[in-house]
Amino acid sequence: MALQLLLPLPLMIAIDGIAGHASLPRFLQHFLPGLSAASNLGFAIMLMLLTALLLNLQGLGSAWLQTYTGEKLVWDFRSKLLNHVQRLPMSFHDRNGTMDSAYRIQHDAPAIQYVVIQGMVPLVMAVASIVVMVYVSLRLDAQVSLVALTIIPPLFLLTRGCSRLVRTSSGLVKKFDTSAIGVVQEVLSSIRAVKAFGQEDREYERFVRHSRKRQERQVKLALTQGIFNLFIGIVAAAGSAAALWIGARHVSSGRLTIGELLILVAYIAQLYDPLRLVSNKFSDMHTWAISLERALLLLDEAPEISEIEDPESLVHAHGEIEFCDVSFRYSPQHRGLRNISFCVPAGARVGIMGESGAGKTTLINLLMRFYDPVEGTVLLDGKDVRKYRIPDLRRQFSVVLQETILFDASLAENIAYGDPDAEDEQIYAAAQAANSHEFILQLPAGYQTNIGERGGQLSGGERQRISLARAFLRNSPILVLDEPTSSVDLQTEAAITSALQSLMHGRTTFIIAHRLETLKSCDILLVLSDGELVEIKHGASEEYLASYIKAVSGEADQEKPHPTALATAG
Repeated sequence: MALQLLLPLPLMIAIDGIAGHASLPRFLQHFLPGLSAASNLGFAIMLMLLTALLLNLQGLGSAWLQTYTGEKLVWDFRSKLLNHVQRLPMSFHDRNGTMDSAYRIQHDAPAIQYVVIQGMVPLVMAVASIVVMVYVSLRLDAQVSLVALTIIPPLFLLTRGCSRLVRTSSGLVKKFDTSAIGVVQEVLSSIRAVKAFGQEDREYERFVRHSRKRQERQVKLALTQGIFNLFIGIVAAAGSAAALWIGARHVSSGRLTIGELLILVAYIAQLYDPLRLVSNKFSDMHTWAISLERALLLLDEAPEISEIEDPESLVHAHGEIEFCDVSFRYSPQHRGLRNISFCVPAGARVGIMGESGAGKTTLINLLMRFYDPVEGTVLLDGKDVRKYRIPDLRRQFSVVLQETILFDASLAENIAYGDPDAEDEQIYAAAQAANSHEFILQLPAGYQTNIGERGGQLSGGERQRISLARAFLRNSPILVLDEPTSSVDLQTEAAITSALQSLMHGRTTFIIAHRLETLKSCDILLVLSDGELVEIKHGASEEYLASYIKAVSGEADQEKPHPTALATAG
């Protein structure tokens, strides 16, 4: 601010020196007494160069500091958002999907940098500059300064009206932008289906349709801000013209020198710059505030699954599971589970059977405490699962899903995902147990081979065996198998089944499957229908399983028999 005040001073000294007013401003006469007009000119040039040098050095330091601080703010904020979103309940992700949260973390979070670095800091500096410039201008000529300040009320009214329009339009732009990017994510994550059905043109048109809405709203927003800036420019120009006209009359009457008029006009220009900046920043702040508010709303989402005040630690469970009158619904419109009760001893193999939507996956979600039951209790080793620390509880489970989840990293990292501190020997042993060691060694970089996004460099069977290796390495006492062999060929299925038999040994195992080979080794069968447990069968004959599988697949009769009929027959 001090350098900005010095900026017009050399011009006044030089002009007044040329015009015969050789004296320096009073505050400089104490330091440089008795300078001639020629000396004044030399001093003015040196002062101008020194001020320019210092201003540019200050600009360099400011640019570095703003960039560093802004980037630090953004990455810290993004990290905090990601850490929080990971801990939100499954119901939040089911309700909002992944695209909305990803957009807020990646595109809305940077608004914190704009609000703080490019918004609040410049606003504070602008207000301070206005105060200083008003004070200096009033000391030079109060009448001219007061005339120049008459533009403040119109600027305030313009700023207030524009800010409301900008806030509304910015919210709509964000909404349409999110939907357009959502189309891109859906297409790229489902590219095989898009190509298989030949829907490239349809998806292109869907993206264009969403993008056009965003484009139209963004153009309207830019037009609103442009008209606002036009009016600000006109008001500022009118104020400058009035101040110049009165200032020229004061020069004619001898109240001001030409140099004083020049420095007064320069200070008024410097006064208008922060006034314009304040007006523009208020408009920009409303745009940025919309994004920042969307990001902060993620932090306002409280985890629905929370720990009790003093949860118990759990190192290694025995694996005894009990459901006591458990009921759960995702929402009033969706089916859930009703009055489920059963007991599973440690080390037992449990097959979960039922038609699609019967509640099989919901049962597992409650067991792993992705959701809490509305009524009843889920017990692990005789204690309510809500009494355990959530990380400790989740470590008791190894999960092998139908759709294998792999990451864009090396094979070794994917196998060790559940135990990042595992040694190489442990990773190799887990891969051998999952019948995957041989094919891994045939890859160009072996265990260090990067398998691409979602394991795209591997076949379906290879991905499934890597998932099994991950479960072996995690070595949890409870195993969850959700259709682990439904999407592989018979030869691969034999290799996976062999590994599964070894993996299930000594572990409490829950199996969701429709294949006879997977279910026939189960000690207990749970038959679900429409959210109810219609039968608990200890041991399963091959004939019973075959009849059930035919029933749920519609092969026995044209009309599916209800599972209760099978329970009666069994």
